Amino acid sequence: MARTEEAKLDLFLQWLQVNGAQFRGCKLMYCDSTKGFGIYSSNDSPKDGVLLVVPLDLAITPMRVLQDPLIGAECRAMFEEGEVDDRFLVILFLTVERLRKNSSWKPYLDMLPTTFGNPLWFTDDEVLELRGTTLYRATELRKKDLISVYEDKVKGLVKKLLVLDGDSESEVCFEDFLWANSIFWSRALNLPLPHSYVFPQIQEDTETPCPVENSSEVTISHSGEHIDEINGKRFEAHEIDSEVNGVTSTSKQEETVWVEGLLPGIDFCNHNLKAVATWEVDGTGSITEVPLSMYLISALQSPLPVDKEISISYGNKGNEELLYLYGFVVDNNPDDYLMIHYPGEAIQNISFSEFKGQLLVAQKAAMRCLLPKSLLAHGFFPTGSSNDKANNTCETDRICNFSWSGHRRTPSYLNKLVFPEDFMTALRTIAMQEDHVSKVSSMLEELVGPEGERQPSDTEIRTAVWEACGDSGALQLLVDLLQKKMMDLEESSGTEDCDSELLENACIIGSPEQQTSKEANNLVQDKLMSRNRWCSIVYRRGQKELTRLFLKEAEHGLQLSLKESGLPADCAVVAANNLGPCYARKLMHERCDEQLQRFQLDNDGVVSVLVEAQPSLSLNKQYRDGMDVNRA
Repeated sequence: MARTEEAKLDLFLQWLQVNGAQFRGCKLMYCDSTKGFGIYSSNDSPKDGVLLVVPLDLAITPMRVLQDPLIGAECRAMFEEGEVDDRFLVILFLTVERLRKNSSWKPYLDMLPTTFGNPLWFTDDEVLELRGTTLYRATELRKKDLISVYEDKVKGLVKKLLVLDGDSESEVCFEDFLWANSIFWSRALNLPLPHSYVFPQIQEDTETPCPVENSSEVTISHSGEHIDEINGKRFEAHEIDSEVNGVTSTSKQEETVWVEGLLPGIDFCNHNLKAVATWEVDGTGSITEVPLSMYLISALQSPLPVDKEISISYGNKGNEELLYLYGFVVDNNPDDYLMIHYPGEAIQNISFSEFKGQLLVAQKAAMRCLLPKSLLAHGFFPTGSSNDKANNTCETDRICNFSWSGHRRTPSYLNKLVFPEDFMTALRTIAMQEDHVSKVSSMLEELVGPEGERQPSDTEIRTAVWEACGDSGALQLLVDLLQKKMMDLEESSGTEDCDSELLENACIIGSPEQQTSKEANNLVQDKLMSRNRWCSIVYRRGQKELTRLFLKEAEHGLQLSLKESGLPADCAVVAANNLGPCYARKLMHERCDEQLQRFQLDNDGVVSVLVEAQPSLSLNKQYRDGMDVNRA
């Protein structure tokens, strides 16, 4: 570590100590060029396992930004008007503080990385390694979006704030905003803060209710946390019950409000699936003797060996999300997944498009899905260890085992089909032919009644669709989508074996400067590989592997479905008519950006989108209208 880095570290440690942080069984050290700094165990491991304590007053949160004497007033105005969200506030704060000459956060900011491994920082050649993957188009559009936000909102505002601070000389550039954006997404934690800390002016006996609770609509996030959506501003809150003399109470002080923010010190912990430590909040000081603090606590029973890196887990994330948000990948990642979707625009070109569209809405069908690698353990060709949480094909999730007529029996392969039912529902509906549509309409007409007394439930519609057409059309369409996915992945970079050969022979260089070193010049040029390129190849090889394995599952399921339906195994199902290859290729490239945008919105992976609107007309009438239009 260079002397300048040592000096920065010394200043940062002094800054932490002055602001109340306590290193009780760990130390901050330089790891390497890929990780930067990290937290390591020291030789004075505490008995209670508490390794590091940091007061919450050091956290950079949206509330701190709104209260900041320099930028708080401007931010409050934008926030109240709904022009920005809470994440933007933190990113703006980091941008301004990085440029301020006398920032009180300078010791912390100087310790943060200046470049990143996420695709937004790739060179043009490195980005090309992502061609065919979901990340390629998503990266391009995300950067355009950031440039637009910078030009429209950030550039002028930051310059104005710096002038107010007495600094009219500092130049603002897009790289400063891009840096702040990457710092937030790679280091922010979801902090479980006490309600009284977030809203100190709201007391338990106050009769005026908190505006957050008045206007919020509570939903459940992917991680199981409650999320309050307030005019586009995101706060998460849930109540913690406590027993007092046998009576359960949920006072305002006992509520936890989840707020995204940075906590200097703890945010230097690097990721590992086998985490050495976890972090928790001590609201009362009963554990750390430091009220309103966050602490790092060992997850191991025995004392930590000296100089062992103390890692935390960022969650079970696939390489697509790890690379997009954090700038690294895990080779042979057990949490990898494949994203597959049917382009919505293609529905406009299929037969009975309007009627099928209404059926999709009524069934709450998913037009896209995630296929985790762990699903394969439950398929026709099991790989890896079983994971019950990933089993989306259990019989309780299926509605197909009910039949009005009894003519279509439950498939024998049902419990081996790994593809989520919500997505299969969409594909069945899209693949229906004219006779299938007629059968579905007749069955639903029995439920609706001649006067349209009631609307059928989504389960009843799913059952009718399955009985009318079975799984063959859906599985053929799924095979087409997966074959298209593989074609895109291999078009620019070759097969999975080609990627494996590149990785086996690669000599990874840590920085561009190393390319000119004497050591590098002695190596075969085509073996030199930047870490960004290496990460891209590891990621895309994993995508090819998963596509191949899930395609094998879909093809086998299709064979079994055709066999049980009495159709010849080489039957050409109408799926090809529903998704023409040229049209599909165009749409798949245009739409893939949507799939990654949700990483920035939810930070929990891309989830299937459920259509929530309800049909306004009776399904039977929509069918008849659709028949008339298509016949005409």
